[in-house]
Amino acid sequence: MSESSQPPPSRHGASPTHPAVSVVIPVLNESRHLRDAVGQVLAQSYAGDLEVVLALGPSTDDTDAVAADLARGDERVRLVPNPSGRTPAALNAGIAAARHDIIVRVDGHAEIPEDYVATAVRTLDETGADNVGGLMKAVGRTAFERAVACAMRSRIGVGGGTFHVGGGAGPVDTVYLGAFRRSALDRVGGYDERYTRTQDWHLNLKLRQTGGTIWFTPDMEVTYRPRSSVKALAKQYFQYGQWRRVVAREHPDTLNARYLAPPAMVVGTTLATALGLVWAPALLVPAAYVAGITAGGVAISGGEPARTRALTPVALAVMHWSWGTGFLTSPRSLGR
Repeated sequence: MSESSQPPPSRHGASPTHPAVSVVIPVLNESRHLRDAVGQVLAQSYAGDLEVVLALGPSTDDTDAVAADLARGDERVRLVPNPSGRTPAALNAGIAAARHDIIVRVDGHAEIPEDYVATAVRTLDETGADNVGGLMKAVGRTAFERAVACAMRSRIGVGGGTFHVGGGAGPVDTVYLGAFRRSALDRVGGYDERYTRTQDWHLNLKLRQTGGTIWFTPDMEVTYRPRSSVKALAKQYFQYGQWRRVVAREHPDTLNARYLAPPAMVVGTTLATALGLVWAPALLVPAAYVAGITAGGVAISGGEPARTRALTPVALAVMHWSWGTGFLTSPRSLGR
């Protein structure tokens, strides 16, 4: 692995309309997808200079060998170590090693269109925003993954976050991945490395609190591959709920009905079910929830095969209950 120190930003190869760009990718156990992800970055139609900085965690597969081969094959690919394996630490290491003033974050299994970087740079210039991003387009392959994708693209699954469900261009609270001005990242000290999850949301909060704008554009679209099993999905959303509670403790003004709905549902449904053991009418509450997600799951999965439509209510329930339970049980020590 070739290591990079922390070189100052460079404007080599930059032009007023096509400034040089550093694409930073945190990498851990991505041997299956890394070559394709990096290939899509290197194949961008962007007219300016571009480099790819891979921040390598302690993978247990042959990710490091794939990364080393990519670096040997193209001088635009550079490698930096991330011994902790934590995503925010990887991002900070990659940003510190990046040579250019525009930082575009991409994941090791992301699938981006060829105009992604060009669109990001143009949107940064047109809006003056600190961070711009687009749609997290969930696309599954198996029946369960497709069911999760349906849930993630719907308001009843994720509560209406613009980068999930789409919408018109404009200021938002947060975006998926993102393209940043280095000056904005420097202003807030980069990513908070305490945050194993929700580090993007927390960073965008800091940018907004210091006067910056986070901009969503539907012209930037990233294909996202959902979790492939109930266990993996439950773990993912349980951790999302835990870490969102950490943000809520530090910034209680960020709480709203969207974030309180899952824990309220967990508490209400659980209490009603327990009460229903001695007073049957209380069972109408869990019955109404089951009926609601069943009808909702069928509605949001129109056009999908029968098995996917049958699994969509399951995906909704796993996401709701895992997020809500994680929020309720998040230990106070988390994030300290």
